Amino acid sequence: MSDKRLAIVVLAAGQGTRMKSSLPKLLHPIAGVPMLGHVLATARALEAAHVVTVVRHERDRIVEVVNDELPESIIVDQDDTPGTGRAVEQAVGVLPQEFDGDVLVINGDVPLLDSKTLGKLIDRHRAGSASATVLSAILDDATGYGRIIREKEGALDRIVEQKDASAAELGVNEINAGVYVFAVAPLRRELPRLTTDNVQAEKYITDVIGLLRERGAKVSAAPVSEPWVVEGVNDRAQLSAAASRLNSLIVRGWQLEGVTIHDPATTWIDVKAVLARDVTIKPGTQILGATVIEEGAEIGPDTTLVDCEVGEDAVVKRTDATLAVIGRGASVGPFSYLRPGTVLDESGKIGTFVETKNARIGASSKVPHLSYVGDATVGEGANIGAGTIFANYDGVNKHATTIGSFVRTGSHNVFVAPITIGDGAYTGAGTVVRKDVPAGALAVNVAPQRNMDGWVEANRPGTAAADAAAAANGNEEQ
Repeated sequence: MSDKRLAIVVLAAGQGTRMKSSLPKLLHPIAGVPMLGHVLATARALEAAHVVTVVRHERDRIVEVVNDELPESIIVDQDDTPGTGRAVEQAVGVLPQEFDGDVLVINGDVPLLDSKTLGKLIDRHRAGSASATVLSAILDDATGYGRIIREKEGALDRIVEQKDASAAELGVNEINAGVYVFAVAPLRRELPRLTTDNVQAEKYITDVIGLLRERGAKVSAAPVSEPWVVEGVNDRAQLSAAASRLNSLIVRGWQLEGVTIHDPATTWIDVKAVLARDVTIKPGTQILGATVIEEGAEIGPDTTLVDCEVGEDAVVKRTDATLAVIGRGASVGPFSYLRPGTVLDESGKIGTFVETKNARIGASSKVPHLSYVGDATVGEGANIGAGTIFANYDGVNKHATTIGSFVRTGSHNVFVAPITIGDGAYTGAGTVVRKDVPAGALAVNVAPQRNMDGWVEANRPGTAAADAAAAANGNEEQ
């Protein structure tokens, strides 16, 4: 059930210039989801009565992600007055006047912040009947963060931004994590009193704490036990660190669910991937997107799966696959490339140095090695010879090839689409198939072999080949 006394404000208006990227900072992916998507997922898990997302920079691109991840969120466009205080002021302004609960304020660039941590913060805030509760963290190096300044007795006194802090205040290692819970009534009262009288000329949400203190209201700060939970992402180095941390959590989570992961350090699993128990993941493997892997499958080493489905007991090694379906007990690799639209049915095989695209390969059928299969349907129990090319493109359009069941094709074949090879047919080695082959027929290209005796000795005299031929033929001078 939703928490009818909770509203959440997600701050997503910042530009994020330190990322030095054409992609907005909040849209950089972590574990297959935009950074902002993780924050919105956390907001969704808290089941608040209202969620408001404040946007400005790259507004339309940000809103697109919000609509995908949390469509019930209210969108608010921040005006020309800068600062988190102004963003919260505008967000609170769209809440129903009858709302009398608490407002949780979170930043869109803190992807590791989880609903459990926030739930504890909200419970503490409510249990203490505070007007405001701030989430804090204790860091070895607090550079760049606002500092939590406490009274001698330990109560929260104020928050000082880095650029406004004195030398003594800069020595404090408890930082403001940028996460707040406010009782809505005092918040509504104090927000209009914020000014831009500071070094940054912005309205700071942190100044609300000072205003509440002036009125004698109760405010508190609660440090997290694990500081990495509240680490923000401002540059590529921090992005990488957050991604690594989250991946470690994901990998460990699947291990605890019964997945064998040989080398967690080289295994990457996106947050939307789903793995069954007794799956085995070998080193150097990436399970990306919405990939689903069924029980007993073995993936890797050195494999990348993007939005794939892998059936029970399948084996996929040293393979790159995207939007492919691999059936139960099937075998793929090594060094296979499965492009979108590939479907390998139960017990089928796609082998070494094989590329497939928009192809369905039937149950127990095999494409063992050195082949390209594009825009094709292969029936059950067929075997495609080594070095086979499905020539699906005529320079303008793509065409389809249909291979029947229990077909045997020779090595080094070319199938010039569109063609159909009937059930049980055979093709000879080196055959270029340009016409349909009836069921049970043998297709061959007849080209008699001609041997021109003595050609090398006559046309390449003095070469090593000529000398070898002469020796073999007994023509070497005595």
